[in-house]
Amino acid sequence: MTTVDPQTRPMGRCPVAHGFDVMGDEYYEDPSAHLARFRHETPVFWYEPLNAWVVTTRKDSLEVLSDWQAFSSASNSAADVPERHHQTYPPELVAKMIVGMDPPEHTEARSVAQRGFTKDKMDRLQPEIEARAHRIIDRFEERGTANLLEEYSLELTTQTIMALLGLGYEYEDMLRQLRDDLFAVLSSAHAPMEEPEKSTVWDRFVNTNLVLREIIEQRRESDADDIISVMASAKDPDGSYTLSTEQIGLHVSEFSAAGTDTTAQAMTNAVLFLSQYPDSIEEALVEPELWANVFEETIRRRPSSTFTSRKTTRSVTLSGVDIPAGDMIFVALASANTDTEHVHNPFEFDIHRPDPTDHLAFTAGRHTCLGNPLARVQGTTGLQVLFERLPSLRADEDPELDFARLPLLPIRRSLHVHWDVADVHRNRSTTVRTLNLTVADRVEVTDSVAAISLEHPDGGELPRWQPGAHIDVHLTDDTGTEWVRQYSLASDPADHSQYRIGVLREDDGRGGSVQIHQALQPGTPVTVSWPRNNFRLASAQKYLFIAGGIGITPLMSMIRAAEAAGADWQLHYTGRSQDKMAFLDELERYGAQVQLYPKDDTGRLQLDQLLADPEENCLIYVCGPETLMQQAEEQTQHWPKEALRLERFAPKPITRTEPDTAFEVEFTDSGLTVEVGPEQSILEAAAAAGMPVISSCEEGTCGTCETPVVSGEIDHRDSILSPSEQDASKTMMICVSRAKGACPLLALKA
Repeated sequence: MTTVDPQTRPMGRCPVAHGFDVMGDEYYEDPSAHLARFRHETPVFWYEPLNAWVVTTRKDSLEVLSDWQAFSSASNSAADVPERHHQTYPPELVAKMIVGMDPPEHTEARSVAQRGFTKDKMDRLQPEIEARAHRIIDRFEERGTANLLEEYSLELTTQTIMALLGLGYEYEDMLRQLRDDLFAVLSSAHAPMEEPEKSTVWDRFVNTNLVLREIIEQRRESDADDIISVMASAKDPDGSYTLSTEQIGLHVSEFSAAGTDTTAQAMTNAVLFLSQYPDSIEEALVEPELWANVFEETIRRRPSSTFTSRKTTRSVTLSGVDIPAGDMIFVALASANTDTEHVHNPFEFDIHRPDPTDHLAFTAGRHTCLGNPLARVQGTTGLQVLFERLPSLRADEDPELDFARLPLLPIRRSLHVHWDVADVHRNRSTTVRTLNLTVADRVEVTDSVAAISLEHPDGGELPRWQPGAHIDVHLTDDTGTEWVRQYSLASDPADHSQYRIGVLREDDGRGGSVQIHQALQPGTPVTVSWPRNNFRLASAQKYLFIAGGIGITPLMSMIRAAEAAGADWQLHYTGRSQDKMAFLDELERYGAQVQLYPKDDTGRLQLDQLLADPEENCLIYVCGPETLMQQAEEQTQHWPKEALRLERFAPKPITRTEPDTAFEVEFTDSGLTVEVGPEQSILEAAAAAGMPVISSCEEGTCGTCETPVVSGEIDHRDSILSPSEQDASKTMMICVSRAKGACPLLALKA
């Protein structure tokens, strides 16, 4: 940047707006309102601290933004590169920022970069953005408070831009710092940085760009569709690369800033407006298509960039003010968006405006924001997920004005919010929560059992779980048939980076295991439920673990926990043959605590002998074929009632002596009463009546539909509740259990 000597600065420019201050609290509190104070009397005024003219009306703003020949963007990147970096980062390179170029150079660079930001491509990203939003909320939802900007908004936008750039999780810190450094570099074109900050920022900025250049070179011949690969592989008709490595690195720097902070600021500002207009939350929750309007109204009312700047190439006149060639102009987007000549009730937050996109938040003309399709999809999705999960979320009273005070782009650093944690529990009772994961590894532990490890595509932490938990695995085959199967977690609960399941291929089964066994290969995306636990490891002095075949999987984490707790434990593990028994290599280290019973060698496991003598404070955990669990039930009749714990993935056989009859169910929370027919489950009747019930297995084995009982006698037919839990009848599985005998009415809390 060329610093203007005070002796050469234009003096006595008029008009001026007395009281306008881009560093004052009033400006950061509400830039639009601050600018509105001056728009009527001085629609164009000189602002000495920035050595620039400020344009406030929509009419003048559109004139400036649409005429690149009279109003050049070249000065937007006129940053002063320290001399020691000139060889690796020459000053003329900075001038090639997309925001700082005019046609034809701007047209060429934008046309290449635009391929990575098409609306269709951004719309296809929506499910991934939604999944990321859920995962981020999972981390803090139980707290009831958060710094929304840092913990949600910036986290979501950073993860998304990293995915678009094709950068791994290990680059997150680098990208976050690059964002801040680029904003500092851009701002220095108008407000010079002082030492030592200038050296620190530029050293980091240049070093990060050198890292990016190495990545760009590696992707020169890539056919991937990430933004770096798209720009790196673009070629001119003569076969030469369209953009230099250095220029692509510069553009990636731009995207890391504009693609993260501006949308994060917008989502955070939306929460402030919605806290003032809570009716808008209720309306958007009822009509989800209104979330797009919420985002548009937010950026109309408070665009993330208050200004955009241009430089006059010839003398011009705006609102009767003569502006000479060579002067800087700051176009006040925030003011243009609230111009009463164009907008009715401009300071009302109205999500029902007839044309919600009629604003200049993304500017206009050739420099309309390149990433606006991404911002719109991400901002809308981020807000919808946030308030669907936490509808009571509001900004704290009197939020602190915590900003990086940059005139062009007031960067909010924090916004503290709060919500009722009961939202979390209500949400869990009405929604099956899922995760979009990727197969990280697959090991064939036997010729029919595969140990499959799943991880987040972005390397993030997975929801916590306890020994005995399982997940639902969702898969759709080539015919469009969706398969949902439950698999126990066989990994270490302390490892939050991966879930491991064991999948047995059952060629004579229902088909799901074969489909999943074939489909889950390394790199395959897969949707799974959050872990659920109906087979919890309770505290005891001693454990007797009994596994049959693939039933070893839930016991693997239990054994690890029992060993860590210093408990006395034994595993008795039976299978057809030793080569068919999974995870033997991992169990070998436990020595004599593990007893193996391969049927082709030792014969059947004799449960009558193993369970002959009841033991005090000893719990028995059994998982395996139905015959094994029935034998365990028979052989523990003389044990304490709660000693036996079973895990079933197939429904327990039920013997009926009388036909089922109709009965009524009153759902006390909703005030709805439904009739359940003889051939109908409570779940089916409730769903038919429009109740927001959730389910998965629909055969009483997974626990998803567990519902509190208010009154009535229950015929429990599930495979989950223990005998004492069934006797107490505090809850029931409404997919299989019914009213008992002649009981005409059940009351359930739902």
